[in-house]
Order: sequence, then C-alpha cells, then structure tokens
Amino acid sequence: QVQLVESGGGLVQPGGSLRLSCAASGNIFSMNTMGWYRQAPGKQRDLVASLASDRTNYADSVKGRFTIGRDNAKNTVYLQMNSLKPEDTAIYYCNANAWVTALRRDEYWGQGTQVTVSS
Repeated sequence: QVQLVESGGGLVQPGGSLRLSCAASGNIFSMNTMGWYRQAPGKQRDLVASLASDRTNYADSVKGRFTIGRDNAKNTVYLQMNSLKPEDTAIYYCNANAWVTALRRDEYWGQGTQVTVSS
C-alpha cells in the first residue's frame, strides 16, 4: 500500500499565496505521475496540475499562477499557488500513480486539504 499525506491548505485572501505538499510513503517500487486535483462544492473533481518525469500539465484556469514541483528522492510533490482567486476555493487532492512492483502500477489519492480564498 501507498499512503499520501497532504499539508499546506488554509484560508487566504484573494491575491495571496499558498504552498501545498504531498508526501508519498509505503511500498513504492517506482513513482510515476504525481499531481493535484481539486473539487469545489457541487462540482466534479478536476485536474489542477500533474508532473511525470519532465512533462508538466496544467489546467488552463491555473496556468501562469500555479507551479507544480517534485522531489523524486522524497516522493514528494508540491503545488505553489500564487495570485489566488475565490474560484480557486476547493478541496485539493494529491494523486499518485505508483509502481508497487515491477509489473503492477496502482493509483492513489490523499485525504484532501481545504483551500479557501476569501476576504
């Protein structure tokens, strides 16, 4: 099993910044893609950003404001969020695709961390 532990959410004013972290631990043979999704009340869970090797992918709504980074040695992924807007308010979930053996790859989710952008 692989566990994902998120941290860094909270309340911030519009225009402010937050940094989310997600650390993966457990039976990890090799880590593949890591990323962040978010889900606002009454809406579906959508991709915010993902990182695989040296390839990044961002939702159009966060391009230029959010930056995803990764520490492969620590199996940790970060999300630096700048110029936050009220519409960024959501629960943010860490996601990881991890090889748990040489032949088996599974998908894992964190428990979610609340980000609220409000004055």
